[in-house]
Amino acid sequence: MYKNNAKAWLYLLPAIIFLGIFTVYPLFDVIAYSVEEGYNSVTQTFFGVGAYNFSYVLHDTTYFLQAVKNTFILVIITVPVSTGIALLISLGLSSIKKLKELFQTIYFLPYVTNTLAVGLVFMILFKKTAYTDGLINLLINAFGGQSVDFIEGPYWAKMFVLCFYTIWVVMPFKILILTSALASVNQDYYKVARVDATPKWRIFTKITLPMISPMLFYLIITGFIGAFKAYSDAVALFGTNLNAAGMNTIVGYVLDMLYSDSGGYPSFAAAAALILFAIVLTITCINLLVSRKKVHY
Repeated sequence: MYKNNAKAWLYLLPAIIFLGIFTVYPLFDVIAYSVEEGYNSVTQTFFGVGAYNFSYVLHDTTYFLQAVKNTFILVIITVPVSTGIALLISLGLSSIKKLKELFQTIYFLPYVTNTLAVGLVFMILFKKTAYTDGLINLLINAFGGQSVDFIEGPYWAKMFVLCFYTIWVVMPFKILILTSALASVNQDYYKVARVDATPKWRIFTKITLPMISPMLFYLIITGFIGAFKAYSDAVALFGTNLNAAGMNTIVGYVLDMLYSDSGGYPSFAAAAALILFAIVLTITCINLLVSRKKVHY
C-alpha cells in the first residue's frame, strides 16, 4: 500500500512542482505585495505593513469603482444571456437532421477566430468615421432612428457593444458544450414521455434541463469567472486607454497599476487582484451551494 502511494505521489510530483512555482508561489507573492505600504518598485523597499493599499484601491472612485461597475454589468448581462441563447440554439441544432455538422461548425467559428480580429469587425459595424456612420447606424437610420456613436459616444451605447461583443465571443463554446450534453441524454426518457403524451414544455423542464444541469452549471461557473477576468474584449473595441473611454475592467485596472504610463504600483495592483479573487471566490461558493439543490448528477 505504501509503495503504491509513493508511486502515485511520484507521478504527481511534476504537476505539483509546476503548480507550486506558477500558482502557489505567485499567490503568496501577491499577498505579500498587497500589505507592503509605500512599496518602491525601483529600490524594492517599503516603509510599513498594513491595509493601506486595500483602502486606497477601494476609495479610488475615479478608476477602480468604475472598473468594478463595468465588470459587474458585464457579468450580470452576458452570463445569463449568452447561456440562454446558447441553450436555445443547441436545442434547435439537436432537432436538425440534415446538415447538422455544418451548422455546428458555422456556430463554432467565432470561438476559434482571433479576439482582436472579431473586435475589428465590430468596430467596423459600430464605429462612426468621417466616411460612414457604420453598418448598424445605417440600419437604424433605415428604420427612422438617429445615429449613435457606439464606440466613442454615451456610456450605455459603449456598454451595449461590449456586452454584445462578449456574448458573441463566448456563445460558440457554450453551444458546443450544450449540444454535446443534449446528445448524451438517454433517449428512453423521451420515448416514455411521448408515450404518455407529455407536453413539450414539460419534457424540457422535467427531463432535458435536469439531465443537462451539470453542463449548465459548469458553463455558468466558468462564465462568471471568465466575465470577471474580461479585458481583451474591451481593448479590442476601445483601445488600450480604457480609463479615457470609461470602459476599464478590474483586470484592466490591475494591469494599469503595473504597466501603464502612470503605473509602477505593484502593491496597489496586488490589492486590486486580491479583491477580484475574493469576489470571484465568493460568487463561486454561492453557485456551489445552489448547485447542491438544483443540479442533477
